[in-house]
Amino acid sequence: MAHYFSEASRTFSEYLLLPNLTTKECIPENVVLRTPLVKFKVGQEPSLEVNIPFASAIMQAVSDHNLGIALARQGGVSFIYGSQGIEEQVAMVRAVKNHKAGFVVSDSNLKCDNTIEDVVKLTQETGHSTIAVTEDGSPSGELLGLITDKDYRLSRVDLNAKIREFMTPFSQLIVGKKGITIEGANDLIWERKINCLPIVDENRKLVHLVFRKDYDDHKKNPLESIDSQKRLVVGAGINTRDYKERVPALVSAGVDIICVDSSEGYTEWQSDTIKFIKDKYKGTVKVGGGNVVHGDAFMYLVEAGADFIKVGIGGGAICITREQKGIGRGQ
Repeated sequence: MAHYFSEASRTFSEYLLLPNLTTKECIPENVVLRTPLVKFKVGQEPSLEVNIPFASAIMQAVSDHNLGIALARQGGVSFIYGSQGIEEQVAMVRAVKNHKAGFVVSDSNLKCDNTIEDVVKLTQETGHSTIAVTEDGSPSGELLGLITDKDYRLSRVDLNAKIREFMTPFSQLIVGKKGITIEGANDLIWERKINCLPIVDENRKLVHLVFRKDYDDHKKNPLESIDSQKRLVVGAGINTRDYKERVPALVSAGVDIICVDSSEGYTEWQSDTIKFIKDKYKGTVKVGGGNVVHGDAFMYLVEAGADFIKVGIGGGAICITREQKGIGRGQ
C-alpha cells in the first residue's frame, strides 16, 4: 500500500542549534566521540564500539584493507567490500587483523634444518623479519630460537647454510611465561631492551609473540579501534546469496562485525541471512542490515535479530536503486 507524506523531507543542513552557555569545561580535550556500534541493553556496556562515529561505505572503490587499517587506527571502522571472491575478501580481513596485535600467533616459523634461503623466501612472502624456530616448524612447537634479518648478511652468507648456525638460541632469549598480561609483556620488552618477546608454556612450547612496534604504534594512535587481543577492528559486507559459505570464512579470519549489504534492506532474503548468522553463532557474531527508510522496515530487521541497522536510501553516481525503483526518502 502506498503512503503519501504531506510534510516536507528535511536534511541536516536545514537545522541550526540554539547556543547555550559555554562553560570552561567545554573544550576539545573533553569531547568524547565514543559510539556504540551494536545494540545493547540499558545499564550494560556495548560489546563493540568505535572511538569516532565513522564507518566507511561497503564499496569496492572505498573499503579495502588499506582503508581498513587506516580508519581503525584513527578510531573508526571499515567494512571490507563483498563484491569479490570469498578468498580475496578473507585475505583483506586478515591483512587488517594481522597489521598489529598484542599477543600474536606466529605465522612465520621454520625448523633448525631449514636454510637461510628458506628464511629469505619466508620473509619475502610474509613481510616478517622475525621468524620463530621451533622443533617441528609449527607455531606451537617447542621454541628453539629466533632468527631475524639482523642475524645474517645476504651479501656474505651461504644461502644453503642451516638456520641453527645463525639463530639466537633459546638459552639466550628473554621469554615471557604463558599467562603474562600484555602490560607485563610490554614492561619486560622495555626493561630488557628487546624488540620481540616470545611467550612460552611450561613445556617451552611457543604460545605467542609480542612486538615492541605494536606498543609504539598504539601510543601514536591512542584512539585506535582494537579488539580484546589488541588487533585492529574490521567489518565485512556480505550478500544474501553465498552467505552460508562466506560468513564462516570471514569469522575464521577474525572479522569483528558483518553487514548484509543491500541498497534496499526490507526483504525476506535479508531477514533469512541475519537469522542464519544469529542461529549459527548464537549471537557471538555481530551482524547488521539495511538500508531502510521507515519504521516498519527498521522493526522488521530488528525482529530478525539485527545488531545494527543502516538508514537512508539516497541517489548516487554508482547506486541508482532510488532512480530505478522510484523509492527512497529525503536525506
